[in-house]
Amino acid sequence: MGTLFPRPRGTRDLFPEDLVLIRHLERTARRAAEAAGCQEIRPPLFEDTRLFSRSLGESSDVVEKEMFTVPRRSGPEAGAEEASGYTFRPEGTAGAARAYVEGGFAQRDPLQKWFYVGPMFRYERPQKGRERQFTQFGAEIFGAAGPLADAEVVELALRFFELLGFGAALEARVNTMGDPADRDRWRAALKEFFLPRLAERCPDCRGRFERNVFRLLDCKVERCRELNRGAPDLFAVMGAEARAHHDGFVAALRALGRAVKEDRGIVRGLDYYTRTVFEIHYPPLGARSALCGGGRYDGLVQEVGGPPTPAVGFAVGFTPTELALAELGLPPAADLQDLRAALAPQVWCVAISDEDRAAVLQVAQSLRAAGLRAACDLRGKSAKAQFKEAGKSGARFAVTIGADERATGAALLKDLSDGAEERVAQAGLAARLRPALNPA
Repeated sequence: MGTLFPRPRGTRDLFPEDLVLIRHLERTARRAAEAAGCQEIRPPLFEDTRLFSRSLGESSDVVEKEMFTVPRRSGPEAGAEEASGYTFRPEGTAGAARAYVEGGFAQRDPLQKWFYVGPMFRYERPQKGRERQFTQFGAEIFGAAGPLADAEVVELALRFFELLGFGAALEARVNTMGDPADRDRWRAALKEFFLPRLAERCPDCRGRFERNVFRLLDCKVERCRELNRGAPDLFAVMGAEARAHHDGFVAALRALGRAVKEDRGIVRGLDYYTRTVFEIHYPPLGARSALCGGGRYDGLVQEVGGPPTPAVGFAVGFTPTELALAELGLPPAADLQDLRAALAPQVWCVAISDEDRAAVLQVAQSLRAAGLRAACDLRGKSAKAQFKEAGKSGARFAVTIGADERATGAALLKDLSDGAEERVAQAGLAARLRPALNPA
C-alpha cells in the first residue's frame, strides 16, 4: 500500500543503512577540514533572496532557474527581507560571506578558515547525480590574498577524496578568471568573436550574450561547444598581477606534489569568481570524472556589504561523490565497520514473562545510561521469540530476567558468540559488559 503523500520529486529518504555512508562522508569532511585548521560554521538554511541574486549573478542558472523561493509576505508589517522573499540556500559561499560580514570578522579577526556540511536546495531537473535537496561539504578561507591560500584550499579538497580512498590519479584542473580589468578586455574580445554566429546558438546563450557573455563558454549544448572553438583566451589580455598569482598558485600545488592540469575551459558558473578557478577530477571515472570545484572570489564580501576582502573556497556535493564511490567500489568495508556496528544493539534484554518486562526495561535503561546500546522487546513477544530476535539483531550479549532474577537482583548473562552463561548482579552488569563491548 502506497503513501497518500509521496516524497517531493528530486528528494530521497535516507534510512539507517543509507546514513552509514553519509555519516562516513560527513566525518571524513570534518577530519580533513579540521586537520587544515578550519572551524565549522552553520549558517541558516534560507537567506534573503537578494543575497543570491546579487552575489551569484542574475544570469546564472541558479538564479534564473533553480532557486526555491518562499512567496513574499504581504502587509504593512513586512520588512525589507520579507518584501524581497527568502530563498533556501542553493550553495553555501554567499551565506558564509554574509555571516563573515554580519559577524564583524573583517574588523576584529579578518583571517577565517571555515567549513560547513549541510543541505542545499536547487529546483533543477532531477537526474542521476542531481537532486533538489542535496548535502554539500564546503570550505572557505577569508582574509588571505596570496596564492598559497588557493593551493591550501585545493589541497584540502584533494585530501578529502584521498581519505575516501581515491588513488593517485586525482588531479587538480586549474584556470584563472583574471582581475576585473582583465575581464573587461576579455568580455569585449568574446563579444566580437561570438556576435557573427550568435543566431546559431541556443536560446540561453543568445539571452546571456549581453548580460554575461562568459556564460557562453560553459554552455553544455554540443553545437554551442563547437562554436566556442577558437574563442579568445583570457591569457592573451591578462595583466601581470593576475598572471603572477596564477603562476604562484600552480607552483605551490606542484611543490605539494600534486598533479596540475591547466584547463582553459573551466569557467565557473557563478559570477563572484575572480582569478583562481579549479576542479578536482579523477580520470578513471571517464566522463563523470569531475568531483568538485571552487575558486577565488575576492569581490564577494564587498558585494554583500563588507570591506574589500580576499577569499577562496570550494564545495563538494555528496550525491555525485556517492555515485563515484559506488563505481570505484569504495570505501573499503573496514572504513564503515564501526558505523554499521552502531546500527545493532550490543545487549538484548529478555523478559521471561510479562511480570518481568518492567524490570527488563529498567535494566536496559541502566545499561544505556552507562553508554551501552541495549534493546528489549516492546511488542509482548514470548521469551523464545525474544531470544530469536536477539540472535538476529547482531547483539553480542543477552541479559535474561525472570522471577528468580527479580527476587535476587541478579541477571543471567549469555555471550551469544559462544553460548557461555553466567549470573551477574544487575548492579554490576555495566561494569562486566563494558570492557568486552567498548575496549579502550
